[in-house]
Amino acid sequence: MTTLTESSAAGIEDQREAQQKLMIALDVDGTLVDHDGHMSAAVREAAQAVVAAGHEVMIATGRSLNAMLPIIEQIGLDRGYAVCCNGGVTLRLDPQLPEGYDIIHKATFDPGPALRALRKRLPAAKYALEDEDGNFLSTERFQDASFGVEAIGVDFQTMLEATAVRVVVFSAENTPEEFNEAIEHIGLAGVTYSVGWTAWLDIAAAGVTKASALETLRSRLGIDPAATVAIGDGRNDIEMLAWAGRGVAMGQAPEEVVAVADEVTKSVYDDGAAHVLRGLL
Repeated sequence: MTTLTESSAAGIEDQREAQQKLMIALDVDGTLVDHDGHMSAAVREAAQAVVAAGHEVMIATGRSLNAMLPIIEQIGLDRGYAVCCNGGVTLRLDPQLPEGYDIIHKATFDPGPALRALRKRLPAAKYALEDEDGNFLSTERFQDASFGVEAIGVDFQTMLEATAVRVVVFSAENTPEEFNEAIEHIGLAGVTYSVGWTAWLDIAAAGVTKASALETLRSRLGIDPAATVAIGDGRNDIEMLAWAGRGVAMGQAPEEVVAVADEVTKSVYDDGAAHVLRGLL
């Protein structure tokens, strides 16, 4: 493990000599934007610069589609690919398309078994689900900016019968540690999950992560694994940072995220992503 400084682009030059184009995967919340949703000018300009330099820059976020699109626009990304819903949805970006993108892959799953098990263990939690049509169904008027659309209040039975791309569980009454204990006790099967900063749980189809979606794109583009860079801060970035040839954890990342990274940059409040991106130019 090394700690990244502003001038430490060491090692990347050899990569760039071997292959000019890098594949750069960027988390959003806690990486490109702070936890109030603000992107600093330094981060925005650095991201725009690596896009303009011709690298394969890709957003890789837990956010849903409509919550990701403003970030893509801010960094000037109008061609290439993007990953949202923690790998559940992959987009191809093209300004000539009617909406500027099309969905090239969507991983769905049956949320019923996980929802039933979790509700027994966490009865006070709030539940939301993104269905295969991009709608959000929720209990108890549960709403979050990461959804990108207004959630539709439904009863729990309706959620059980839906086909899901993403399930979100939140509880103000539990800690992340209690969430982990609940998950271990239940033994969630047939899904992939990650616990967030608070008592927040994201669930996707089995085997689906940011890394699984990015690896499909890397293979499609023919990019050398050594020419991949990823920056992230959350537990849902662990697989992505381990996958990348150069995985960079944000300075505020929890220990288990730092443990899988190759380097640590400054925190999101000190423009850590900008320091890394400038070093790639």
